[in-house]
Amino acid sequence: MNVIIATDCGSTTTKAILIEMKDGEYRQTFRGESPTTVEAPFEDVTRGVLNAFAEVEELSGRKILDGERIITPANGNVGVDIYVSTSSAGGGLQMMVAGAVKTMTGESAQRAALGAGAIVMDVIASNDQRLPHEKIDRIRHLRPDMILLSGGTDGGTVTHVVELAEYISAANPKPRLGMSFQLPVIYAGNKEAREKVKEILGEKTSLHITDNIRPTLERENLFPARQEVQKLFLEHVMAQAPGYKKLMSWTGAPIMPTPGAVGLIMQTIARKSNINVVGVDIGGATTDVFSVYGEVFNRTVSANLGMSYSISNVLAEAGLENILRWVPFDIEESDLRNRIKNKMIRPTTIPQTLEELKIEQAIAREALRVSFEQHKALAVGLKGVQRERDISEAFKQDGAGDTVIDMLMLDLLVGSGGVLSHAPRRSQAMLMMIDAFQPEGITRIAVDSIFMMPHLGVLSTVNEQAATEVFEKDCLIYLGACVSLTKNSVGKPREKCLSYKLTMPDGKKIEDALPFGELRVHPLGADQSAEIEVVPAKNFDVGAGKGKPLTKKVFGGVVGVVIDTRGKPIAFAKDKASRVAQLRQWTKAINAYPE
Repeated sequence: MNVIIATDCGSTTTKAILIEMKDGEYRQTFRGESPTTVEAPFEDVTRGVLNAFAEVEELSGRKILDGERIITPANGNVGVDIYVSTSSAGGGLQMMVAGAVKTMTGESAQRAALGAGAIVMDVIASNDQRLPHEKIDRIRHLRPDMILLSGGTDGGTVTHVVELAEYISAANPKPRLGMSFQLPVIYAGNKEAREKVKEILGEKTSLHITDNIRPTLERENLFPARQEVQKLFLEHVMAQAPGYKKLMSWTGAPIMPTPGAVGLIMQTIARKSNINVVGVDIGGATTDVFSVYGEVFNRTVSANLGMSYSISNVLAEAGLENILRWVPFDIEESDLRNRIKNKMIRPTTIPQTLEELKIEQAIAREALRVSFEQHKALAVGLKGVQRERDISEAFKQDGAGDTVIDMLMLDLLVGSGGVLSHAPRRSQAMLMMIDAFQPEGITRIAVDSIFMMPHLGVLSTVNEQAATEVFEKDCLIYLGACVSLTKNSVGKPREKCLSYKLTMPDGKKIEDALPFGELRVHPLGADQSAEIEVVPAKNFDVGAGKGKPLTKKVFGGVVGVVIDTRGKPIAFAKDKASRVAQLRQWTKAINAYPE
């Protein structure tokens, strides 16, 4: 497999990349893109794919197409060995999930669907406070691509899950695509209820039964349900979307939902390097957050937080005050609102002035922050599991199911999506990610150069070596390392905070101190590493404990090593003039907007 072509059919753009074996290793060599052609007037996804191929042919000089046929296998400068693809065209995969208890099986079902690459439109549960007719009306009104029904541990109660099946039956929902088809329903609940669910839904829907998502309270088994979701995505949803039947006959591996593929490459990298990873993909309509901690993979999609179509939702969710705190100049509230609304009605425009760019990047920080908060709320331990609790937890309602995201244990933070990948300066992307995610201790930060993670995710199912080599060499652009205080470090502006010694690759030593509330950058190349010894003052902690020194190896990048003493959460000055001065000082320190 020496020549591979891969496409990602997005909602607006179809992106193709060519991967070739060069000097014994796989490299991404050429790319082409073209508008996606799922909607009228073309209504055939393959037109956009052929146009993207034609651009790759033109740039690379390799003949890939013979009319509308892909030439395989590769021979010299003609043809390719395999073609793979992902897709989120036509709104991606839209699902509804149902579970007996909202915070237990409902949440597990949500994690299963999100991990398979779906957008979860709603979660129906026996205890969600809605009346039966409201639930039925909601199911009928939403018209999802498929429904995932779960509930009850094996051998447990049957009544709740049967009741949910009856609501689905009464609603008799029609699928979003393909009117003549029955709606696919996956049942992944208590195996004792299978026969009863078959009786209720067998005639009216296309019912598929798989292993229980929560066989016991202590165990979550999401893999069989996720596999079933992806299989049905191909068979039902894709088969109905215009031109996909033809596209499926071209590919050498099953087409995957774009977010499912991104999740797959994250898991592959985390497993191969034995690290904890958080990744984000911020798009025009949605923001996806992925995390891999140990063996636990979580994905969430904030379906209403994006930088073009959903930019007004970012304003509604985060609040005007939170966006304004990141704007490094004086601006009227009404002016900011108007600019945000203009972006929503003209989603394909990009900032024309430096002022507009700063505003867009301020909004991006809040979109990322809110999406990450939502991710942490769903990436939790299993609820309903009995465990010993101390007296303070007993009085808190949410003692069980704490988030698995620990910023101190995070090794790599990866950003992707237009506002991060295409920021005019890499230092702007680095600052946006540090501000939004607020890493603690020492964290490596990178961006996806041209958004090829989906292509590599689907490729990893057929050739893991090619996918990981290209990911390491061509996909990720390392920005550098961030050395940060932990969240229990609180100080006053200019208070003595930490001193550090940086031993560079050539043996040169840089020794300095940084007061509380500041940023400093030391250049260190992408292929270089240095040793840093940080000694915090007695009230501050960089990961080893308050006042305790930390010595660690740090890896460089396009920006270098950023030392951040701004506290967690970042402490802003109270009055506007001081806050603007503060922001300018930070952006100047990292050289984000050179004068």
